[in-house]
Amino acid sequence: MSRIVSVWLPRWPINRFLTAQAINLAGKSIDPERPCVLAIPATGGLRVAVMNEAAENAGIVIGDPVADARAKADNLQVRAADGTADDAALRRLALWATRYTPTASPWTEENGADGFFLDIEGAAHLFGGEENLLADLASRLDRFGLPARLAIADTPGMAWAMSHFDAAPQSILPASGEAAALSAMPIEALRLSGETRALLRRLGFKSVGALLDKPRAPLAARFADELLRRLDQALGRRDEPLVPVTAPPVYHSLNYLLEPIVIHQAILARACRLMQHLVHVLVRDDVGARALKLSLYGIDGTVETINIGLTSPTRSVPHVARLIDLKLEALAAMHDGGFGFEAIGLAVTRVEAMPERQTELNVSTAHSPLQGNTERGEALIDALRQRLGFDRVRQFEPVPRHIPECAETLTEINDDKVSGQEHWTLTEEKTRPLLLLPQAESTEVTALIPEGPPRRFRWRGVTYDITGAQGPERIGDEWWRAPYPSQGGALSRDYYLVEDGEGRRFWLYREGLYGRETAMPRWFVHGLFA
Repeated sequence: MSRIVSVWLPRWPINRFLTAQAINLAGKSIDPERPCVLAIPATGGLRVAVMNEAAENAGIVIGDPVADARAKADNLQVRAADGTADDAALRRLALWATRYTPTASPWTEENGADGFFLDIEGAAHLFGGEENLLADLASRLDRFGLPARLAIADTPGMAWAMSHFDAAPQSILPASGEAAALSAMPIEALRLSGETRALLRRLGFKSVGALLDKPRAPLAARFADELLRRLDQALGRRDEPLVPVTAPPVYHSLNYLLEPIVIHQAILARACRLMQHLVHVLVRDDVGARALKLSLYGIDGTVETINIGLTSPTRSVPHVARLIDLKLEALAAMHDGGFGFEAIGLAVTRVEAMPERQTELNVSTAHSPLQGNTERGEALIDALRQRLGFDRVRQFEPVPRHIPECAETLTEINDDKVSGQEHWTLTEEKTRPLLLLPQAESTEVTALIPEGPPRRFRWRGVTYDITGAQGPERIGDEWWRAPYPSQGGALSRDYYLVEDGEGRRFWLYREGLYGRETAMPRWFVHGLFA
């Protein structure tokens, strides 16, 4: 059984607006001591959707036309309600709350969209118990200008009901006490639709207790699935899955700091310490990290997240530290540290099997150089991706075609397929140039016989005398993709590797077989060797 915290922000939209800077969202400057309302378009003009305490004291009621509200309160401040901004702010606040537990779930419209759930199973002891956790959470939210009502229960539905209808602003329900606590609450505690609540009241049901002992069949027939579903969810008879604001980590380590830090090297040192803690569990489970997320929790309620992807699974603290260092440099260039960070979390969000392998004695000399080169290449790819961005580092992948310009493609590095697992196997008879031109370029060639190797060629205005030639390597057209040459298809090619007197090497080909496919073959330069 889980332990769920329900965080209800009774005046969330207006308080979110008044304390926009506290949660890193832009807002217009207003005076929180004066009456303020947020309005939405409706039939007949703007109507009040949300108001602060000063507006409520002035007699304004939700649903009033803005014109009537202005008549009730002098100097009324009116702003447009922004549901999209409210939802984004709530998600950001829930992300900040992952400092208490990895699982934080913002409410949807079905639950009111003015709070969030926290699954604190196994996390409360880090704060000295559930009472201390609630006190710390309430204190921090109040400091942000977001007073909240908090409750802990075994189910999300019961925690929601306690936070809304319990007399205390902070309440903790012992395990298995759902039925007794829920029976005294009004039917609104079940999170029912307005139509269902109205029908229940017309039938004489005012409290949840009046429903608990009633036969289920008539209720199911009259109210479809909603009523019994909500009742069962609150009592723990039916699961209510939570949708976390971020994917739950596979492994997670969190460090609460006595004093906020903002210096780059201090953050890196703490992150390395967290990685060292995670290495022990990774070794225990014979896995390595393929993706990590570093979370920096600001003292002002902001959260900076750094996602790190790895080309292959690793447990290397220095390698991960180098990647974090690159990301922190980029983060420092875009944002300042604000008031500092009071907690740092490192989560492994994806793992892969990483069996033990030889590290000291290289028994197989045939594979050791290749393995070392692969690991160095993967480390370089990881560093480039953190520095330049994941979508800017690409790799060549082989394509099962023998036409040189079609035999490979440039693609993004796929985390599901480790770069270096597929190696090119090229023999001397199929040597390929280091640089293949985007398009083969026409050249003028002098040869002793029409089908012989070139002796001299002119390319880009420069004449080259050939001292050596290797070839030809004949590559025919893909007849299954295009017509035969006699039917207008592509011509065969004879490739030569040639070298001039200064040691420069070129890859040339003659297009068309002399006397069979064409009477006048043409020559092209297709690539350059180092």
